[in-house]
Amino acid sequence: PYPDETKSTIRFLETPATIWGAESVLVDEISRCKPEHQNRLFSLVHERRIQGIPLEKLRYRWAAMNPCSSDQGGSEDYMGSEPLDPALADRFSVIVEVGDWDGLSDEDRKLVADPSGEGAMSDDSGHLAADLATWQKQFEQQLPECPVQVIDYVCAVVTVLGDAGIRLSPRRARLMTRTLLAARIIAGELEFESVRTLLCYSIPHQAWGEAPDIARVSAAHQTAWDAAFLKGERKWVHMFHMERDLAKKARQLLQHCPSPDAGSLAVEQLLANEPKERAAAFALAAFPAAAAGKLPVGAEGVNDLGRLAQELLTVTGEITWQERMGGNNHLRSPEMSRLSSVLVKLKGARQERACQLFYWCLVNELVLKDPVALEEQFQRCVRVFARVGAK
Repeated sequence: PYPDETKSTIRFLETPATIWGAESVLVDEISRCKPEHQNRLFSLVHERRIQGIPLEKLRYRWAAMNPCSSDQGGSEDYMGSEPLDPALADRFSVIVEVGDWDGLSDEDRKLVADPSGEGAMSDDSGHLAADLATWQKQFEQQLPECPVQVIDYVCAVVTVLGDAGIRLSPRRARLMTRTLLAARIIAGELEFESVRTLLCYSIPHQAWGEAPDIARVSAAHQTAWDAAFLKGERKWVHMFHMERDLAKKARQLLQHCPSPDAGSLAVEQLLANEPKERAAAFALAAFPAAAAGKLPVGAEGVNDLGRLAQELLTVTGEITWQERMGGNNHLRSPEMSRLSSVLVKLKGARQERACQLFYWCLVNELVLKDPVALEEQFQRCVRVFARVGAK
């Protein structure tokens, strides 16, 4: 930078390496950039600005990095390649891991090894450039009214990944939405596997040295895909499971279940996938209505609720717990003091129902994270089912 003739503003000297008129920029070996210099790239990547000045022609921003040296088991091949600042990595729309030699086909290995390709420019007679111009126009037209399914998918997957310990920023959610919209325009429609691949490429954690659990990512993708793209009964079953409040689940089952088959499937999956204490609470609350034929579930759903509810209904009497401490036998439950503090505040039928649930949890050695919240949801669930005349 240097002052202009009037010394009132700043100009910048231009060299063959300056990017003021560039349409694309490639930052090579970005992982060897020191943290204090990485900060200068933030606005370039995300805002297409340098020193606060917009780069009007700039469209594409790429960077290349080697695996972080900490990921190489002490190898000297990539010494000096450090994890990116998470804030910088989060500004790139996609992060693609390029396959190594072992992942290449025989044909691709020959192409890599062939020296005749060195410096060669591809030429498709302008087809790609023409396609890009068309896609870019469609993208700009659809951006103000992005398809609701794309937005629903991104909202669901970011939420589910966060619950699984893989946090994505609000900035990342918007970048992912743009990426999926672009993919939808190019491919014509979004497919399950292609969206899963794009999701994996949209998670920046690997660039800062924290590769996410692929199994968790795949599970989050399945959940989000069901939320956004399923239709009919399968859509209802998915929305039933997305609801976290047991009483609201009960209302969904009673008021909106499309068929007994869907109700049975929802009950089966709830009992299999919810934490044991929540599944038990729902079964104990729902079984009287199910046995009376008041629920929109088939015989299999009634039987599933009954098997678990009967376990709770047969837990009666005084419960003791034998634990050896310091050479002496003490009859007490490690959880009893916590649960008793909840039970002592209850009265009548509410206390009796809570005792059935909590005693079953004690017998099954379950440690409840929040017994107060569980008891409150359980009681509200009981009241929902009681409205259909089952006691």
